[in-house]
Amino acid sequence: MWIDTVSDILHEAAATAILPRYRSLADGEVMEKTSGEVVTVADREAEELITRRLRSVLDAPVVGEETTAADPGLITALRDAPAAWLVDPLDGTANFIAGRPEYAVMAALIRNGQAVASWIVQPAEGRTYVAEKGSGAWRDGIRIHRPPAPADPADMRGAALTRFLDPAAKARVQAATSRFAALGPGAKCAGVDYPRLADGVQDFLLYQRTLPWDHAPGALLLTEAGGVAHRPDETAYRPTDAERGLLAAADAHSWRTVHAILMQR
Repeated sequence: MWIDTVSDILHEAAATAILPRYRSLADGEVMEKTSGEVVTVADREAEELITRRLRSVLDAPVVGEETTAADPGLITALRDAPAAWLVDPLDGTANFIAGRPEYAVMAALIRNGQAVASWIVQPAEGRTYVAEKGSGAWRDGIRIHRPPAPADPADMRGAALTRFLDPAAKARVQAATSRFAALGPGAKCAGVDYPRLADGVQDFLLYQRTLPWDHAPGALLLTEAGGVAHRPDETAYRPTDAERGLLAAADAHSWRTVHAILMQR
């Protein structure tokens, strides 16, 4: 499994296309992709570089966030192809544009609809997270083991991205805020929030929209570190799922506790 090779590719993309523009984007280098969604030249150039390099490692379809925005049919490769690459060239684009360090470069290898390896590079922080299904998760070469979350919700810290929640779900989150030690929007970057959960900085994450390039890398990192990433019906997350909604937590007990507070009607 080409762990170091792919890590090097993501670092090359960051060094070539992303870091030179960090806090120095020029006029015209930020465009609207869809209503409320922006993209930068850095996103597109990084994805082009990563796509070329990954195909030289394993000649399989590359499902990149920006390419798929132009050709939505590409996403079917995650389900139909024996193997496919999944790429988010710049997760946390809004943070990057604002000059905040909470952004990441991510990739995953999908086989038969499941993530079998994943990579998360945080260029501004100089950290690299990798995971391989059945083998474990690492931060900068150090094995990660997620400790259990506190048993009492009043001691738990979490994040809920409420932007895509329906009004009833958003109201439940707002009403439950005082029941936790902390509950906010998180970094608004899955490539930062999943590693924080795996590292023990946070105890749970709640999402409604679960685009595969946002969640496949972090979900594998978390589960290989000992955490849980399940749909609201308690089935394990898969990148090919059509379902919406995802609760990720430090362990099964904390998942059930948070699920009862935030997701049960």
